[in-house]
Order: sequence, then C-alpha cells, then structure tokens
Amino acid sequence: MPDTFDIRNDDMPTEMRILLNEYPRDKWEADPGFKEQTRNWLGAHQMFRRLGQITRKETERFLDNTRAADDFATRLSYYGNALVRNLLGHHGWEDHSYFPELAAADPRFEPGLEILEKDHEALDIVLDSFTNTANRAIKLVQLDERQAYEEAGKLHHVAETIEAFLERHLSDEEELAVPIILHHRLRG
Repeated sequence: MPDTFDIRNDDMPTEMRILLNEYPRDKWEADPGFKEQTRNWLGAHQMFRRLGQITRKETERFLDNTRAADDFATRLSYYGNALVRNLLGHHGWEDHSYFPELAAADPRFEPGLEILEKDHEALDIVLDSFTNTANRAIKLVQLDERQAYEEAGKLHHVAETIEAFLERHLSDEEELAVPIILHHRLRG
C-alpha cells in the first residue's frame, strides 16, 4: 500500500470558476433552474462525505478501544462497501454521461471536467487501497486482533485521504457543474 497518493492539491483554474461568480453557491437553491435532479446529485455528494467520515471515525473508535473488534468489522464492512460501491458507480456515471452533457452545453469548461475525470482516476487508486486494507483488517479481526489493530492504523490513513480528497473534489465538481446547469437550464 502506498503511503501517499497522487492527489490534486491545486485550485481549479480561475477560468473554470467564471460562472460561479454569476451563480454563487448560496443562491443555487433559490434559482428557478435548480431542479430535483441537481438536488439529488448534491445529496449523493453529501452522502459520500458522510460515509467517508463514518469509515474514518469507526476506524478511530477501534484504534482507541471504544469499538469492539467484531462490531468494527461489521460496521466497516457495511459502511466501507457502501462508500466504495456508490462512489465508483457515481463517478463512472459522471464520466460517461453527466460530464459529456455539461461539456456539450458549454465547451469552455471541458478542461475543468477533464481535471475532475483525472481526479476520478486518482480516486480509483485510493478506493482500491481502501478496499484491500479494509478487507485485510476485517479478516484479521477473526485471526489476530493485534494485527487487525496494525492494519486499522494503515486503514485510518487511507480513510483520512478519502475524506480530504472528497472534500476538495466534490466542492470543485459542484462549483463547476451547478453553475453550468443553472446557466444553461439543464436537467429540468
């Protein structure tokens, strides 16, 4: 498992944020172009943030001995699977359907959408590491709790990485996509 991941840390280019000035985040819900599909998409993002937080906190509870090993394994299996499965499906749909729709509506933003697609490729690597490490920790709970604890320490690092990655990526994605949707009255 790599100790570090190749994750974008730089800001979205300024030219990718020009519509955000016209459609600031705090005005989205009041905009007549803000429809149920967009609300649901943003809701999925909130779910991902929450699942990332849950997996990190569950790992911390195990590491600080406030979560029993069997309970940790059960909860990690449930929430970790939900996080990985839903994220992979969601960003696959974005790459193949949603982003092409946005690019067709306003080609000026294709470079920003390409940045987000590259983020998805990097996220796949992090999610693969998370899955492998979580599976090892879950198996080790039954075999050797001391080793499970060591594996959970590694898992905690990956869970923190996912949480930080999602915070940056999802905010950038929302602040690029929603203004395009509102400006061009898409998804109505």
